[in-house]
Amino acid sequence: MSHGKQQRKKGGGGSVDGLIVAAFGRHYEVLTPEGRLQCYTRGKKSSFACGDRVQLTPGGDGQGVIDSLVPRRNLLWRSDAFREKLIAANLSHILIVVATEPGFSDLLVSRCIVAAESQDITPLIVLNKADLGERLDAARSQLAPFRALGYEVIEVSAMQGATGLLDRLAGLQSILVGQSGMGKSTLTNALIPDAQAATREISEALDSGKHTTTFARLYPLEQSGEGTGWLIDSPGLQVFGLAHVSADELAESFIEFRPLLGRCRFRDCRHEAEPGCALLEALADGRIAPRRFEHYRTIRSEIAEAKRLNPGW
Repeated sequence: MSHGKQQRKKGGGGSVDGLIVAAFGRHYEVLTPEGRLQCYTRGKKSSFACGDRVQLTPGGDGQGVIDSLVPRRNLLWRSDAFREKLIAANLSHILIVVATEPGFSDLLVSRCIVAAESQDITPLIVLNKADLGERLDAARSQLAPFRALGYEVIEVSAMQGATGLLDRLAGLQSILVGQSGMGKSTLTNALIPDAQAATREISEALDSGKHTTTFARLYPLEQSGEGTGWLIDSPGLQVFGLAHVSADELAESFIEFRPLLGRCRFRDCRHEAEPGCALLEALADGRIAPRRFEHYRTIRSEIAEAKRLNPGW
């Protein structure tokens, strides 16, 4: 893939810069100096994401045509053997939302972290529904391996206003991701008072309500006193494929592996049962958490299977 390698083209007369604040199909809402425009791409293919900066040509009636992509800082996306889904671009942080109930997948947390680490995006874990005390200890225990690695875990209650989280997001370019049922929509509404109104507005512009839970939307954090901050809300997800990640990138994205990579006895070590494997030795003496190593093997197997099904990866 070459999403991150697309270069800026010279815009024609009247072109302006814009920030994509909502993306669905070939239709985008773009924030520009001339206001918010409903924009389309020139060709049939569409490879833009929420958070992308673009050059566009404004038209009449609040419309516009996207001409080119400004080179990205990074791109968060997911993929399986045959499909890919662009999620967001130009991020500083990813907020991985879990909750005390219903139960959450720590494997999905690891997947999101791999996607973030491979693109130099800082992961933050947000534990929602922290007011439900009877489930809090179990959730904390499930997140303990991530805390031990230095990943920040922020405990909040969206129903009680997510106090303090908005201040933490000041000046950041961040996205909320998480499974359905984690209270992400409630959290978004607590952080962004006009989020529901914005969702209704775009649904009316599209003349369809079905898009309200199927696209990402960017909200400027205008109260941020630390520079240009914004927050992207994204649809709930149950899977996060990483077919686009190479074997080396995967290992590097497990930060506890980094000091050990290249120290195995055999250069082509697969970290399965080879003698002198630095990762297996670290697993045996407790420097690598068993659950995290299980996650690594699971994701690696899925990537290998995707590449077998589609050698084009």
